[in-house]
Amino acid sequence: MARSENMRLKLLFLSKILREQTDEDHPITMPEIIDELGKYDIGANRKSLYEDLEALRQYGLDVIKDRRGPQTYYYLGNREFQLAELKFLVDAIESSQFITERKAKDLIEKLSHTASVYDAKLLERGVKIPGRVRSMNESIYYTLDTIHTAMNNGKQIKFHYFRWNVKGEEEFRKDGEFYEVSPWMLVLDDEKYYLVAYDISEKIFKHYRVDKMRDVEESVKKRNGVMEFKKLNKAKYTQQYFRMFGGELETVTLRCKNELSNVIVDQFGKDVTMIPKDDEHFMVKVEVALSDQFFGWVISLGDGVMIEGPKKSVKRMKELGERVARMYT
Repeated sequence: MARSENMRLKLLFLSKILREQTDEDHPITMPEIIDELGKYDIGANRKSLYEDLEALRQYGLDVIKDRRGPQTYYYLGNREFQLAELKFLVDAIESSQFITERKAKDLIEKLSHTASVYDAKLLERGVKIPGRVRSMNESIYYTLDTIHTAMNNGKQIKFHYFRWNVKGEEEFRKDGEFYEVSPWMLVLDDEKYYLVAYDISEKIFKHYRVDKMRDVEESVKKRNGVMEFKKLNKAKYTQQYFRMFGGELETVTLRCKNELSNVIVDQFGKDVTMIPKDDEHFMVKVEVALSDQFFGWVISLGDGVMIEGPKKSVKRMKELGERVARMYT
């Protein structure tokens, strides 16, 4: 590329130098800027660079001029992300179960490009959770994009849905037939993405693990379930459906030990009403889907939580306990 052609890119390369090689702790002098531009075969003098830096400021870059003793330095101040924000995002990506190893690496690399080379090194944090099984479905990102597009267009989607068989192989449900549903909401629960979709044939909402969906396509058919979705309590959805397993919604009364108040708030939100029963217990009423996963959650809390009503919930709890006990006799 001819030198005159490079000069047209002067502002872009100047911006690149400021983004990659400067921050508050690593400012750069005017002679150093001239040297760096020279590496791109771009000549510059102080007067033109003053004008260029001002142009970048007017464009929106936070170019800081800092006098330190006899020397004047320049660096890029505020960026799209501050270092603390980048560390938080990198930690979230590293510890996320639904993001594959390769995609996590790609995302972190892209984020590092928004920081200086010095801060980018600080993003190599290596946050890991021992024994964490990451998603093996690399296409989940494109699946999510297709679902979002269909929702924005008010269309149904079709897809194949699989489960793992005992050989560790993908096995399509419904003998490989397409599922066809109306997508309404995506929910992240227990580090897994779920699609909440309306099934017109059964006139109910169902949940689908996004990482187990294949060959997702937007349909030409209009989405169903508008009125039903409006009636849905979106804010309490993940509180009611444990691990997104379906079941009949029921208002259940729980008797809890006082020390489990934090557990109840974590699960059902801070607006839940806890009424003291005695010096050691409180009562709480919550609306949940009666699934084995809910009863399993209660069991996991030992003698700290007891279902007091309604009777059918107590009965199901007893039946589950007896069923599990028989397995170990």
